[in-house]
Amino acid sequence: MRLTLRRFLNDERFRLEALLADTFRSRGEINHGSYTRFRAALLRRVAVDKLILPALERARAGKQRPSAARLELDHVALTSLLVPPPTLVILTAIRAILATYDAREAEPGDLYEVCDRLTGDEASSLLAALRAMPGPPVPPHANGRETMSAVRRALTRAGYDLHDYEPA
Repeated sequence: MRLTLRRFLNDERFRLEALLADTFRSRGEINHGSYTRFRAALLRRVAVDKLILPALERARAGKQRPSAARLELDHVALTSLLVPPPTLVILTAIRAILATYDAREAEPGDLYEVCDRLTGDEASSLLAALRAMPGPPVPPHANGRETMSAVRRALTRAGYDLHDYEPA
């Protein structure tokens, strides 16, 4: 089966989902090894999306994708949640935001559909670049009041509230 951009992106998404699912252990424990791999994979996913954006704009004749600004806000929200050490609230927020994010990418006229329209050399060269792209560096966690304040601000700008993901 020939690897297409859509299949590549779907494979990345399924890998992320599996790593995130493996991060949750029974009785509310976190599998830190799986989370470390998930964190690296999510940072790579954001980098992949940023590499694809110029090709998508060219395919849309210079028109910005309808949800490009929204996806960028989600990038910031998701990556901000990777800064502090993981908690169940943070992981719940990541899971919810990632589900919304993935749904946005699949909207008509957006990422997946436009990827399907790329043909020939452009699609091949983009796919080769994505496959060869190394994972971005994963910085150490930061903790503290200032860190959590910055996370909350990033979430607020993106339309999310960390309190929404706390247990009732």
